[in-house]
Amino acid sequence: MGRYIVHRLILLVPTLLGISVLVFVLLRLLPGNVVDVFVGHEAVVSQAQRQALYHRFGLDAPISVQYLRWLAGIGHGDLGLSLRTGQPVMRDILDRLAVTAELTVLSACLAWLIAIPLGVLAAVRRSGGVDLAAHMIALIGLTVPSFWLATLLLLVTSVYLRWQPSPIWVSPFESPGTNAQQMILPVLSLSAALTAGVMRMMRSSLLDVLGAEYVRTARAKGLAGAAILARHALRNAAIPVITVQGIQVGYLLGGAVVIEQVYGLPGLGWEILNGIYQRDYPLVQAGVLCVAVGFVLVNLLVDVVYAYVDPRIRYDG
Repeated sequence: MGRYIVHRLILLVPTLLGISVLVFVLLRLLPGNVVDVFVGHEAVVSQAQRQALYHRFGLDAPISVQYLRWLAGIGHGDLGLSLRTGQPVMRDILDRLAVTAELTVLSACLAWLIAIPLGVLAAVRRSGGVDLAAHMIALIGLTVPSFWLATLLLLVTSVYLRWQPSPIWVSPFESPGTNAQQMILPVLSLSAALTAGVMRMMRSSLLDVLGAEYVRTARAKGLAGAAILARHALRNAAIPVITVQGIQVGYLLGGAVVIEQVYGLPGLGWEILNGIYQRDYPLVQAGVLCVAVGFVLVNLLVDVVYAYVDPRIRYDG
């Protein structure tokens, strides 16, 4: 297992290099640049002044040279300076990352707490009322876009219930109650699709396991249904659910961008989007790299948990 983890961490390097090249090039293919944003569309600026701004921001060099300079900075732990504020982007990323991490973790935990028990009940009581309710919840969760659900929840709570959380984000370490009020609607909006997907997969996987020969043999030996479920069925049924969780959590990171915009949360998604609008290349590049690192590490964690749940899995290379 140790060799496998080291191998995956080594593979992280070319993966991030590929992502960095892709993001670096795509950002510069966008129309306009930070100089256009800086001087405005109607400003009267001479060509010499414009060239001076290009030189100040390091945009007068060929794109390959710009990339190598940025890559060399990363090698020394420097993600660059924001073209908008002149401050190190690492500071902005770390400040915003806490909000996005909280939103993602809470959404994933809420989805699992609801989806796994509901999927188990739907499989055990197949074709019953619980199964029908689970089907309806899954259908709604998978078909309703997260941004539409977020807007609807915001409309209902603010217009009809006359309730709005504080517009200024508060850390859970400063005021847990205020933070909970601010996060409840974004978490509900972001976790809906994940809840539906995990519940459907848990139900179908458990139904397959309950129909397996070893489960029928256990029943024939007189083992109680609850014991069969706890000792044999659940662990095996959880394997395919665990397998896709890394990808699902990655989707949560992407969906957080939209949810943060709807609710005005000062997270990493908010910062990256504003960076794109202002053509703040170092900020966007660093933000996307952080998301990519998080995505890969979550998938690595899922693989480790997968090997623990299924003893047949061994990572030797």
